[in-house]
Amino acid sequence: MKVREIRTYITWGEPRNWVFVKVLTDTELYGWGEGTLEGKETTVEAAIHEIGASLIDKDPTAVEHHWQALYRHGFWRGGVVLNSALAALDQAMWDLRGKAWGVPVYRLLGGPTRERIRLYTHVGIYQAADLVTDAKRDMADGFTAFKTGAWAGDAHLPEAEMTALFADRVASLRSAAGPGVDIMFDNHGRSRPSSAFRLMKALEPHGLLWLEEPTQPDDMESLSRLRAGNPSMDLATGERLFTKWDFAPLIERRLVDIVQPDLCHAGGITECKKIAALAESRYVQVAPHSPQGPISTAAAAHLGMAIPNFLILEFVRSAPYRDRVLKEAWPVKDGHLTVPDRPGLGVELDEEALAASPRRDVGIPRGAWHADGSVADV
Repeated sequence: MKVREIRTYITWGEPRNWVFVKVLTDTELYGWGEGTLEGKETTVEAAIHEIGASLIDKDPTAVEHHWQALYRHGFWRGGVVLNSALAALDQAMWDLRGKAWGVPVYRLLGGPTRERIRLYTHVGIYQAADLVTDAKRDMADGFTAFKTGAWAGDAHLPEAEMTALFADRVASLRSAAGPGVDIMFDNHGRSRPSSAFRLMKALEPHGLLWLEEPTQPDDMESLSRLRAGNPSMDLATGERLFTKWDFAPLIERRLVDIVQPDLCHAGGITECKKIAALAESRYVQVAPHSPQGPISTAAAAHLGMAIPNFLILEFVRSAPYRDRVLKEAWPVKDGHLTVPDRPGLGVELDEEALAASPRRDVGIPRGAWHADGSVADV
């Protein structure tokens, strides 16, 4: 089997554009991958074709060999754009590998280690006014874990006022959801160490499962200071780290309880399996970051099925676009996803549906400003 063609698709999936790749071979088999990167879709698409050209006429089942060449032979390594392109191609090659042997990807990775994948949804993300409404909708559908936060529009507020507001919103979510629901708060790395500590203390009464990206992801010393505060909730980070080399110091120093590699950005299935193994060696759990489309969900779910330290998977419902592009939806029941026992990733996309939902120039918030007009982190 040899690679013959690489096709890309950019399609609107609410609240972001999805970037898909289809790797075709000289047989009837082909593989799907995803490299969605908000606001940089055409850049990733170009990178997929640039680095993917070296796969033409190669055997796609030699995934590890190709990963090494795609990462190392360009001289310029890493970064979110190149790693997202690499991740998309890696996922597609794993899809092909599973199809070639007629087994699900998780069985090639050593699974199953569990029967199903627990999911959490977004409630009031970007739109705080929808917090309780979203939670009640998702609880009615059987979900028992929610993430909120990421409110870039509040950056203009004074710190004390903003911290109190965030705590009040989480309190309202806890009141609506009850004690049996897990709540996570995403801070998008916006805080300094001292302000992150005050936010952490303000959120403690509400029984969070984790506080995500309390400070910038490359600031290990700030995480160390937070860890020293003995927080009652777990600390989590990792969506903006891209290789095992990025994750190694975070894991080795046990600065967080949970790492969140993104299978669309951190080099795909091949690299994230290694990151999970590093985490296991220090008793750190893995909760893949996955707010993107159905291939991202599938790749992360297969990883979760294969590793012993999987915790929970992010799941953005993206109605009605997710169901439209899938030829056969995966079963979600009681807040859990069942991975079908189909070869490869087990996902087939409808190319006509992809074409019928063209990319859009708007989506998640891309700007945030302090009260004096200076730039704030989104």
